[in-house]
Amino acid sequence: MRQPEDELADLEAASLKRSLRSIDSPQLPHSEINGDTLLNFASNDYLGLANHPSIKAAYQDAVEQWGAGSGSSRLICGSLPPHRELEHYLAQAKGCQAALVFANGYATSVGTLSALLQKGDTVILDKLSHASLIDGARLSGATIRVFPHNDLNKLDKLLQSTTEKADTNSRILIVTESVFSMDGDIAPLAEIVALKQKYNTLLLVDEAHGLGIYGDTGMGLSEHLHCSSGIDFHMGTLGKSAGVAGGYIACSQPYRELLINRARSFIYSTAPPPAQSAAALAGLKLIRSTEGQTLRAKLWRNVQQFCEFTDTPLAHSAIIPWHVGDSAAALAFSSRLQRDHRILAPAVRYPTVPRNTARLRITLTAAHSEQDIAALQHALLTE
Repeated sequence: MRQPEDELADLEAASLKRSLRSIDSPQLPHSEINGDTLLNFASNDYLGLANHPSIKAAYQDAVEQWGAGSGSSRLICGSLPPHRELEHYLAQAKGCQAALVFANGYATSVGTLSALLQKGDTVILDKLSHASLIDGARLSGATIRVFPHNDLNKLDKLLQSTTEKADTNSRILIVTESVFSMDGDIAPLAEIVALKQKYNTLLLVDEAHGLGIYGDTGMGLSEHLHCSSGIDFHMGTLGKSAGVAGGYIACSQPYRELLINRARSFIYSTAPPPAQSAAALAGLKLIRSTEGQTLRAKLWRNVQQFCEFTDTPLAHSAIIPWHVGDSAAALAFSSRLQRDHRILAPAVRYPTVPRNTARLRITLTAAHSEQDIAALQHALLTE
């Protein structure tokens, strides 16, 4: 029998071993780690809402009214008003008939895809789709086809060949992210919607890193590109720009009912704490408010400033990969930034990214100051 120590040693030798990083402060631009104060360029709290007074107050008020936990799954006795209010608001904000909230983004991905698809169906994914989407596709038993990243010609060919062979009762689902989590680039959503309509298939778009960042009301890249109505399943998370936790699917009412009856990560999980849903609702309202517009504008100014300081092309999102290549070199680079410059910018390695494409995954937020970004630029270019 293989021993865990041997497997860990192999990971260590390949510079792929991971460990938990202890953070001893709230999610702020300046974080306390092992007694040091570091500039944090690793958080997905893009708008700086994780410590917003309104969100914290919503949490506290909901705990007082509804208690700390939900007590059971939504299908037993855990479907409480904060869950329903959040879903109603999400449906309205995304322009859909209905929405369903899950405990987190991973549960949303695996639950949704494994519920919608089965043997005989086909799911067509962008090659750089998040691991949770790939896992959900595998769990479904459907045939999996993959198109090269953002390659519309290959997607067109796959859709043509798949629809020609498909049974009249089978589903074909295209899956993509709007903003890709490791490269920070964006999908050609309008063109993908056009292909989806051309071949009469279904489309799921994960707006995990687009929510709060794009759109007049911050509802994502689909809102920004005015193609929301062509998307069947709007997926997203509430633990990034919304500042809290949870995942959601916004879709038609019949598909929501199907998910309630077939999504195992929904059926067999205790409902999210009611206070989590109440706080997430407060986060969404902030995103769609005038204050949210101001924070988005500040975030994009920070992105522009970083790109100007480092003489790099203007980024498409708050995620900016600083490519290194070798895993060991990326780890060493990240360690030097932390040791010598008091900057947290973790290395991302295989299998999160392909082999030999290790990078620092830098994330900017609206809470960073011009001085913070100047310090990051100095550290990156000095090293």
